[in-house]
Amino acid sequence: MRVGVLTGGGDAPGLNPAIKGLVYRGSELDLKVLGLFDGWRSLMNPLPDVLPLDRAIVRRWDRDGGTNLGSSRTNPFRQITEAGDFEDRSPEVIENIERLGLDAVVTCGGEDTLGVAAKLTQLGVPVIGIPKTIDKDIAGTDYTLGFDTALRNISEVIERSRTPAGSHGWVQIVEVMGRHAGHLALWSGVAGQAHIILIPEHPFRYERVFQLLKERLGKPGLSREPSQRPRYAVLVVAEGARAEDGEMITIDDRHDNFGHVRLGGIGDVLASRIASETPYESRAVILGHPQRGGPPSAIDRIMGLMFGARAAEAVAENNFGKMVSARGIAPACELSLVDISIALGGISLVDVDRDYDTNRYHLKNLGM
Repeated sequence: MRVGVLTGGGDAPGLNPAIKGLVYRGSELDLKVLGLFDGWRSLMNPLPDVLPLDRAIVRRWDRDGGTNLGSSRTNPFRQITEAGDFEDRSPEVIENIERLGLDAVVTCGGEDTLGVAAKLTQLGVPVIGIPKTIDKDIAGTDYTLGFDTALRNISEVIERSRTPAGSHGWVQIVEVMGRHAGHLALWSGVAGQAHIILIPEHPFRYERVFQLLKERLGKPGLSREPSQRPRYAVLVVAEGARAEDGEMITIDDRHDNFGHVRLGGIGDVLASRIASETPYESRAVILGHPQRGGPPSAIDRIMGLMFGARAAEAVAENNFGKMVSARGIAPACELSLVDISIALGGISLVDVDRDYDTNRYHLKNLGM
């Protein structure tokens, strides 16, 4: 069987281990794997070259972050024309799959990339999905590739932020990724012992944030003994977090092919509001893409290899229209296959009632 593999959306540590797992297990199942460059763009005209993959080529790939096949945010169902309209170019994808003689396509991606795969499945394309996103927000699985590495990267930045914040008496704000789901902000904030954690699932009030800072820091400029209150505070905020009376903060008003705007800037807004409405100095750092950079962690290497191997088995079984799912605590988890249409049915959000201290941020603490 000839199998194409592509990686779409944002790059994430764990993608290259997944490709290696697919190739290694596929070689035991008589699968011939072809690497498709730059996501779904690889299957649109003009058809680019493909990369035949074997064990020798991918032997060291599990050590690499990002994706050696490249990526793009390409939606073949919604491509912008020169006139500024949208057109459906999915027929090109189907035609090129036939031209390449592919018996299956293994798709590594997030909700958008897997959403395209789900729509192609409805059109008869044999697809297997592998869940990838540092946001960990794909429904139907407890783990997505890239989350653990990004969590570790962010936690290290939070730890390093304490030194200048403590030296200068700042409120240090760390803005992390998370459009609709706050898994990264929540758990990196817990790991880094942030004083305040703001997530998209629970809108906040600036007044309550100011009050929490006052309770921690008191009046600025006073000498403090080690046993007294701290000099600084760390606040972790997801890029999609918003105030109760506001909207998500965006970089600009442009939309990608999936209809998403570019988020970013809530950290700067918070720092500005804190500096102007409280007696405290504040600094913001937007981690951006480096938070998903670098080599994959041990967990992402293992999970990538396992996801890729299970995808190869699904292809050999002709069990298409599925996504590999992990249930339990990675890497000691159980892998199964779920219907890939789950990627179109919603996202996995933070369980606010279980994992987030809503009472701490509640308006009743302001007497409202």
